[in-house]
Amino acid sequence: GDGGGAAGGGAAASSSAPYHRHVGVQLQHSLGQHLLKNPLVTAAMIEKASIKSTDVVLEIGPGTGNLTLKLLEAAKKVVAVEHDGRMVVELQKRLHGTAEGRRLQLIHADVMKVELPFFNLCVANIPYQISSPLVFKLLAHPQRFRCALLMVQREFAQRLCAKPGDELYCRLSVNTQLLAKVDHLMKVSKNSFRPPPKVDSSVVRIEPRNPPPPVDFVEWDGLVRLCFNRKNKTLGAVFRQKPLLQLLADNLKTHRALVGAMAGGMAGGGGEGSSGGDGGAAPMETGGGGGGGLLAEVGELVEQVLEETGFAEERTAKLDQDDFLRLLAAFNAVGIHFAGC
Repeated sequence: GDGGGAAGGGAAASSSAPYHRHVGVQLQHSLGQHLLKNPLVTAAMIEKASIKSTDVVLEIGPGTGNLTLKLLEAAKKVVAVEHDGRMVVELQKRLHGTAEGRRLQLIHADVMKVELPFFNLCVANIPYQISSPLVFKLLAHPQRFRCALLMVQREFAQRLCAKPGDELYCRLSVNTQLLAKVDHLMKVSKNSFRPPPKVDSSVVRIEPRNPPPPVDFVEWDGLVRLCFNRKNKTLGAVFRQKPLLQLLADNLKTHRALVGAMAGGMAGGGGEGSSGGDGGAAPMETGGGGGGGLLAEVGELVEQVLEETGFAEERTAKLDQDDFLRLLAAFNAVGIHFAGC
């Protein structure tokens, strides 16, 4: 997958007539290329983006540049990432020698493989194949941006916005909503694109939480993934499975070894460092040769957490952000970790 030629088509900047030069460019379905040809949708996206004259806008998949031109009218600068070399040529031709062209930075690359520069705002019409990884790439961007307006397939939009108890509520919903506020802005008919895709689309707005939540995302995702593997079972049933307990026991053993090694490294200073080293090493010995003792210990810790949180009879499909945060904190408090699960 890539970010190539996914956006564009729509009204040309200079007139209300659609810009059809890209008719000569054979679109590639493998790249998920569907050019936006409806000027009303382009206009609505621009309006909902609330662009400021000081904004640097990241556009992913500008295609032949209809949305790009509208963005350039409103923003200080546009950084456009395009994977398809033919689209890059079209866009360069179209903006050659114009004042707007000087405020466009065109990056010919796969958006998933390129390091994204600074931006305040992102507007993108993204191919289905990269929707999920791209959302998390944006949310992991070190410089906080104000918001992203993304055109995505309808079902993907519904998953992003789903709430506990909804049929489409899933790991994607929980992870995105931990890191951002997500709103469904509008539905877009498949007939607004050329060639028309098989399904309708939606525009969603994603606003990163600022400051970001004080959570280790790798830990969080490990827990959420395990829970959603069987989202309609009770948490008691999920966490009492022997393979899962074995996984948590292996993780605990690794974690204790690391803590022990770190404490041992500090032990040169004597005092607290050395006692920390002993504390880290001792539980490993109780684990016994085959780790059977450790497995039993993890089983007891899991029961303790389920009892403390009162979640043994709850189902993943009904848990909200706060529930997952409580669950993760309770597991971490007894020394159970999910990084690497």
